[in-house]
Amino acid sequence: MRLFVATLSLLLPCAAALAQEAPPSTVEEPEDVALEAQDALPESQVPIAEIQRYVAVFRAVKQAYVDPVSDQELMQGAIRGLLQDLDPHSAYLDEDESEALDEAAAGAYDGIGVELVQQPDRTLRVIAPFDGTPAARAGIKPGDVITAIDGRPVAADSTEGASTELRGPPGSTITLTVLREGEPEALDIRVKRETIRIVSVRGRSLEPGFGYVRISAFQTDTGRELARHIYGLSAEAGGKLRGLVIDLRSNPGGLLNAAVEAADSFLDEGVIVSTRGRLPIADSEFHATAGDLIEGAPIVVLIDAGSASASEVLAGALRDQKRATIMGSRSFGKGSVQTVLPLDNGDSIKLTTARYYTPSGRSIQAAGIAPDIALHAPEGDRAATGGLRESDLPNHLAGDDEVRDGTYAQGEILAGDSYIDRALAELKRLAGVAPAQAAAPAGEATPDAR
Repeated sequence: MRLFVATLSLLLPCAAALAQEAPPSTVEEPEDVALEAQDALPESQVPIAEIQRYVAVFRAVKQAYVDPVSDQELMQGAIRGLLQDLDPHSAYLDEDESEALDEAAAGAYDGIGVELVQQPDRTLRVIAPFDGTPAARAGIKPGDVITAIDGRPVAADSTEGASTELRGPPGSTITLTVLREGEPEALDIRVKRETIRIVSVRGRSLEPGFGYVRISAFQTDTGRELARHIYGLSAEAGGKLRGLVIDLRSNPGGLLNAAVEAADSFLDEGVIVSTRGRLPIADSEFHATAGDLIEGAPIVVLIDAGSASASEVLAGALRDQKRATIMGSRSFGKGSVQTVLPLDNGDSIKLTTARYYTPSGRSIQAAGIAPDIALHAPEGDRAATGGLRESDLPNHLAGDDEVRDGTYAQGEILAGDSYIDRALAELKRLAGVAPAQAAAPAGEATPDAR
C-alpha cells in the first residue's frame, strides 16, 4: 500500500490553526505528490467564454481600480477565491503560511494554542483550546467568537491568514475581543504567547486495575506515548488492566497515521479506516496488526462536539470493530482528507481530495460519531453539548448521512468531571465488577490540564 498517510493528512477543522496552533501532518516528498496528482488529473477543456470573462475582469481591475494592484496580487486573489468557495478546509497558503505549516509539523511553534475556523464575516470561531496552553489558561472556550485582535477587527480573508495574526514572540501578549453566548457584552481576554509543545498523551490510574488516558492531539509521537502509558498502567495494575477510559473530548485531531497507530494498539485484525476520492492516489485502506496492548479488556471512549478528524478515526474504528463503548455527545463530523500541493514560488494549496470511512464503510462527514451512551452537560457548557460542528460550517462538504446540530441532545445530564466517573462505572459493569464491590467513584479524577 502506498504511504498515503504521509501525503494526505487529516487536517483539523481549521487548517490555519494547524499551521499555527496544532501540529499538522508532515508532508513527505511534496513535489512528487504534486506532480503525481497533476499528472493524474483528467484532461478537460475550459470554456473559452469563461477565460475571456476572467481576462476582461482582470484587465478592468488592473486599469481602473482606485489604487495600483500588481499582477501577483490579482492572481493570488483569484486562486484564493477559486479555493475559498469549495469547502472550509481547502485553502491557498502563501510562502509564510506554508513555512508556518512546516514549522508546526516539527512539533513546536509560537502561539496561543487554540483551534479556529473563520466565519463568512471574517470573525474566528473557536473549536477548542488545547490542553495546558495559554488559550486554555486564559479562559478561551469552545464556541467563542473572536471579532478583533489587539483592538483591530480580524482583517484576513482566510483562516490561515488570520492565524498568523495570533503568532508572535513567546512572552508577548495579545488581547482578543470575544463574543460569548450568554454574555451581554464582548469580553477582552489577554493571552500571553509561548512556545507550544503539546503533550499529546497523559495517563493515570482511576482505581486499581482501571486506567485513564487523555489524548489531546494526534502527533508523531502519540502512538509511542500511548503505548508507554498503557505499559505503565498495566504494571501498576499488576500486569494487566481490567479496563481503560480513553478521553478524546475537545481533541480536534491531527495526524491520520497517529490515529491509525493508536487504534492498532487495541485491535488484532480488521480495517481501521479507509479513504476514497476521485483519483486512485486518494484511495487507501489501513488494517490492524496483531497485538492488543490490554488483551481484550473493556474500553470506554469519551467524545464530544470538539472531537474531530483523527479523533473520529480512532473512535469510529474501535466502535465498528466492537472494541469499545462510545460515551458523550456526537462528534464534530470532519470526515475529509486534505492534500498539500507545493507551488514553484514557495506557496502551496491545500485541497480536499477524499473522504474517510469507518470500518463499516460509513462516511462520518458532516454526521460525526454518535455515542452508544449519550451524555451531555447543562446548558452553557458548549464543550460537551452542542458547539460548532462540521455541518454548521459554510460550504462544508456534503455528508452521506448529514446531521444538523440540535437533533441529538438526548441522554444523561452530567456536570464537570462526572463524565469520567460515569465512564468508570460503565467499565466496571463491562468488567463484571458489581457496584457493591467497587470503591466510590474517584471524585478528583479530572482530565489533566483541562
